[in-house]
Amino acid sequence: MRPPLLEARDLTLRFGGLVALDGVDLTLGHSEILCIIGPNGAGKSTLFNLISGIYRPQRGSVRLEGQDITWLPAHRIAAAGVVRTFQTSRLFNDLTLVDNVVIGMHSRTRTGVLTALLQPRAARRELNTAARRAGELIRSLSEDLYERRNTLAGALPQADRRRLEIARALASDPKMVMLDEPSSGMDDRDTDRLIADIRRIMAQRPGLSFVIIEHDMRLVGAIPERVMVLDYGRKIAEGCYADIRVMPRVQEAYLGQKAAHA
Repeated sequence: MRPPLLEARDLTLRFGGLVALDGVDLTLGHSEILCIIGPNGAGKSTLFNLISGIYRPQRGSVRLEGQDITWLPAHRIAAAGVVRTFQTSRLFNDLTLVDNVVIGMHSRTRTGVLTALLQPRAARRELNTAARRAGELIRSLSEDLYERRNTLAGALPQADRRRLEIARALASDPKMVMLDEPSSGMDDRDTDRLIADIRRIMAQRPGLSFVIIEHDMRLVGAIPERVMVLDYGRKIAEGCYADIRVMPRVQEAYLGQKAAHA
């Protein structure tokens, strides 16, 4: 049988006396969207950091298509097909939109410093090809962003910065994308556009999977197949959003009584 795309087992991490993550399991299939919700400090970003190789677990393992990636460095995990965005923007503000996306292709390009020095024509051809592909990626998310592809990223409003970060994540042809609070700073209209963006990406890229940390219940209720709830570093619930949102323990931990009837 084909193994799951991602399988994390018993992930545990402590910072001194604080248990950031306590025995958390996670399974993600091919072409699946999983949302992770929970209050601030629940361990959501810690889970992302363990999967992406930024942190190392004190107990547990992470497998990608059956291969153990628990102890691989972050850049090798990214090259294997696991990419992410962060809560705070990591764009290069003094570079153009196209340049920011080209940077996301670094694990799929061959040009290094030596090649650029010894084979400048080949390096230039590869860079031009990457720039064209970056423009196509930007255009697939937003025609308006494409029209501004040669402007500096620092001039973008928050919603478009998030969109550009997703385009950069997609630039490496990943197997899965982890989005850390992608709708942060967006109004309802921008969130609806983000939902449409994710749906379009899934339609364009069969096999691609998403794991999304999110607080906006509009997005959580709109696109994922499953929702996982963390609280104090532990998984307290998992299932479809319609079931999750009415669970008393989930309401108490995060959603609140009002959200259960929204």
